[in-house]
Amino acid sequence: MSEADNPFPLAHEARGGWVRLRTLILLRWMAILGQLIALEVAQRLYNLQLELGLCYFALGLSVIANLVAMFVFPQNKRLSEVENFLMFLFDLLQLSFLLYLTGGLHNPFAVLILGPVTLSAAALSTRSTILLAAAAILLVTALAEYHLTLQTEMGFVLRVPDVFVFGHWVALVIAIVFLSINARRITAELHSMQDALTATNMALAREQKLTDLGGVVAAAAHELGTPLATIKLTSSELAEELQTQPELLEDALLIREQADRCRDILQGMGRAGKSDPHLRQAPLMAVLREAAEPHQSRGIEVLFSEHPARPGLPQPSVLRRPEIIHGLRNLFQNAVDFAHSRVWVDASWSEDEIRLRIMDNGPGFPPAILGRIGDPFVRHRAPDTERARPEYQGMGLGLFISKTLLERTGAELSFANGSDPFLSLPEQGEQSGAVVEVIWPRHSIDAATATHDSVALNTH
Repeated sequence: MSEADNPFPLAHEARGGWVRLRTLILLRWMAILGQLIALEVAQRLYNLQLELGLCYFALGLSVIANLVAMFVFPQNKRLSEVENFLMFLFDLLQLSFLLYLTGGLHNPFAVLILGPVTLSAAALSTRSTILLAAAAILLVTALAEYHLTLQTEMGFVLRVPDVFVFGHWVALVIAIVFLSINARRITAELHSMQDALTATNMALAREQKLTDLGGVVAAAAHELGTPLATIKLTSSELAEELQTQPELLEDALLIREQADRCRDILQGMGRAGKSDPHLRQAPLMAVLREAAEPHQSRGIEVLFSEHPARPGLPQPSVLRRPEIIHGLRNLFQNAVDFAHSRVWVDASWSEDEIRLRIMDNGPGFPPAILGRIGDPFVRHRAPDTERARPEYQGMGLGLFISKTLLERTGAELSFANGSDPFLSLPEQGEQSGAVVEVIWPRHSIDAATATHDSVALNTH
């Protein structure tokens, strides 16, 4: 994923500053304790002849570095990208120096050199991870040739055959590369998903605020209706009594006119809010038209059709949940963005499910990434810059938000193409572009079912 694909361009770079210094200090104390135990066991239990002075000097460097970090910097300090890189590089060099003193790749603890590299891949940027992995490979290569031999108390040299040293070196190099790449990819994917979910929650919160604001406006329109009616009635009576006084009559008529204007404004705002208790549900086709309304004036024809499973089956009344409105609106936006001239919206329903299909006559989804449509930050189609909204260009974030929000309401989404994009235009037919199908179990959004469930819960 490139930086252009990310709606939070500084987020990944800033994550290098999310690691607390205290966390790395605790990890280093654990490493120091482990190294100390390993040295004591090697010396006292197995009587290995080690350069203890230099070994303890290496441990002392880590202890001094930790003490300086503890007493100089506050415990809640968060390290920058460069500071984190230097911390991991110091640990890598310190461990390599200890391995040099204790047999190099003949020491089974050489595998611990993977630790700083893996942590770097999880916490730092790709550039820092590559530099640290390259340093680890160079150090491992040097340790394969240059190291102090391990000797017993009797003077026997402990070493493994060269073929095993070479195999150990190959295994470490492969592990460094493999773990770095995989840890980096998984971490980047988790960060991308976190960013996308943050954007989804922001979109839902915005839609919820608009819904709540509409409720406040509707309530205000209802409450102000009586005083405005009183003002209008009083001004009308004054106008009748002031027929002989033109100046005062004009003021009374102005008061009545402005009272009517206030009433009309509040009624219009109340209708736009759509949050009156009686408007929390609406017929399915009304909800679809409401979601498509912002994109119907962009030069693309949007055609609606309805198909009940059997004749006479009434149209369901569905809940006007913010997730449904915003999720459908993003699907309509995507279809309008890429349609050449027309978008079809087909709705069908039965006693058990509600099915929606949105089709366009645009280029369709690229077959190579069709299976990934709906994931965040996936480049899908090159949009028409005159119609596409720039914040969604090339990211796939709009479809991810739609998929996430609609799935919260119980929907299942599928993405396909109306025809093979490699066919010629006459062979493709009119509905040849992208096809998005949304299927709900009827009970999950049917207002009648939801109302019944709510009454049952209240009864219990």
